[in-house]
Amino acid sequence: MNKQQLAAKIWAGANELRGKVSASSYKDYMLGLIFYKYISEKEEKYLKEKLYFETEDDFQELTEQDTDTPQNCQQNIGYFIAYKDLFSYWEKNGADFQIKVVGTALSAFNRLIGI
Repeated sequence: MNKQQLAAKIWAGANELRGKVSASSYKDYMLGLIFYKYISEKEEKYLKEKLYFETEDDFQELTEQDTDTPQNCQQNIGYFIAYKDLFSYWEKNGADFQIKVVGTALSAFNRLIGI
């Protein structure tokens, strides 16, 4: 699945979620997804530049159970996003993408914001 197909799938799911929300209010949801993409990319950049993540295997091991990396991210960028919740992971695995994945990722994000 390419980026356009993933975007179409996200939009379709978002339209389904929108339900009775007016189109003018809908922008709030889409801005949230755009912001989530931005912070996902920011974390990946941090991991590559500061923690020297280089290979796909490095990123695949990025979980909450690896306490060192989440703590490092929380202290230095303010949050942690596990590999399976990164926007780039969603792009790579678009065929398996489901809207409930967004809800799960946002719940994990709320839990893992550095305080």
